[in-house]
Amino acid sequence: MSYVIVLDFGAQYNHLIARRVREARIFCEVLPGDTPAAEILAKKPDALILSGGPSSVFAADAPSMDAALLTQGIPVLGICYGMQLMTRLLGGHVEPATKREYGRTLMQRTEESPLFHGIPQSSTVWMSHGDVVLAVPKGFQVMATTATTPIAAMANPQRNLWAVQYHPEVHHTPEGQVMLRNFLYDIAHLTPDWDPKDRVQEGVRQIQAEVGTGRALVALSGGVDSAVAAALAHRALGDRLTAVLIDHGLMREGEIEEVLAAFPDLDLRVEYAEQQFLDALHGIRDPEAKRKIIGREFIRAFERARESIGSVAHLIQGTVYPDVIESGGGKGSTIKSHHNVGGMPDDADFSIVEPLRWFFKDEVRELGTALGLPDSIVWRQPFPGPGLAVRIVGEVTQEGLAMVRAADAIIREEVRRAGLEKEIWQAFAVLLDIRSVGVMGDGRTYGQPIVIRAVESQDGMTADWVRLSPDLLERMAARVIGEVPGVNRVVYDITSKPPGTIEWE
Repeated sequence: MSYVIVLDFGAQYNHLIARRVREARIFCEVLPGDTPAAEILAKKPDALILSGGPSSVFAADAPSMDAALLTQGIPVLGICYGMQLMTRLLGGHVEPATKREYGRTLMQRTEESPLFHGIPQSSTVWMSHGDVVLAVPKGFQVMATTATTPIAAMANPQRNLWAVQYHPEVHHTPEGQVMLRNFLYDIAHLTPDWDPKDRVQEGVRQIQAEVGTGRALVALSGGVDSAVAAALAHRALGDRLTAVLIDHGLMREGEIEEVLAAFPDLDLRVEYAEQQFLDALHGIRDPEAKRKIIGREFIRAFERARESIGSVAHLIQGTVYPDVIESGGGKGSTIKSHHNVGGMPDDADFSIVEPLRWFFKDEVRELGTALGLPDSIVWRQPFPGPGLAVRIVGEVTQEGLAMVRAADAIIREEVRRAGLEKEIWQAFAVLLDIRSVGVMGDGRTYGQPIVIRAVESQDGMTADWVRLSPDLLERMAARVIGEVPGVNRVVYDITSKPPGTIEWE
């Protein structure tokens, strides 16, 4: 199988590079930029991509890489910071730019190159950099330029080293995917042989190898990721698998009943732990603290569930690649700790099995379809593991949960009625722990606001807000205010990701 490694130099959305490589049907893994050459070479990658990053190559703590990787004959593509780092390591000249370049820029090709095959002589690219390459390393040639960047692309074909100053991974670079495919197919000569649908047997083998002859629990929440992980584990282990659903009191309306109905063939048990979670969250307002507490309490609940089952050493989770990325690692910062990654307590008494760890959400859906799961599960809107706790900005209380749960049910019902379920990635309610004055029935109210959040996305790592019709928003707002006690104001969130996240906490 073709295999590409992206070396991460700190850009928060380096996952997009991996995402685009996956779209080209080639498996891709992101590793820290300072991973030793020996460790990388042991993995036998077919190509390397050096990512962008927020640092200047002149900073004292600027991330670097093992320069030996540039001498192995492996095709290497440097992107933005990756190009500047390649230049410095190989003896070229980089300087702070007199005029920084951000946003859409017109690039002119100066040389014919297989990297730009099928791309117009002049093309729009997305720039975001403060340093600039002024002299290429020995043996390199300049391939493109812009009005403010004299060297926008460079290459040494004899050494199989290629670099661009712009960001091909973002949609603001229209021909970015063409360039990446040229690098992967025409320069690195890779075969597009990564297909999530073909990974079923590989996932089955992974689970069987890690679990061995013992039993395992699978964490089942009813969301897409946990459902696919459960289906895969059931195929691998049969009656040696027990699914556990933790009712932590943070679920959506009717969720427990839906999950029980959707998995009639599984040995599925419900661990009722609402009071445990509410007690642990009492007085907690910080979102990171909430997530870590929930991660800890999940494990404690699974440990209790195991007592009634017998000897079980393994816990299978539906951790997916965006969970791993957002929870931090390498040079990237932590956006938010996912309860099943960064929120996992150190003393967890389980061997964790994560068969979906390298999958993006749309790849998980493909895998779910290949496993025969119904569309009602495969296309279900994502729901965070910490549940409604991260949809209450502030302390989690029973009263607040009742309010956000009722508002969420109304919003999702109206989305269904409008026939928008497959077009919208997620639509939900957020409860803000603030109060504002209102008037209802000729009387003064002092209630809380509900935020309606609806986004469209491919993998959950970037997202845009959905342009819902005014009539639909009006129906949602009228119902929420009329049917949810304590709410007297409804607002609509029109923030994309970035700069926001999909969830508020």
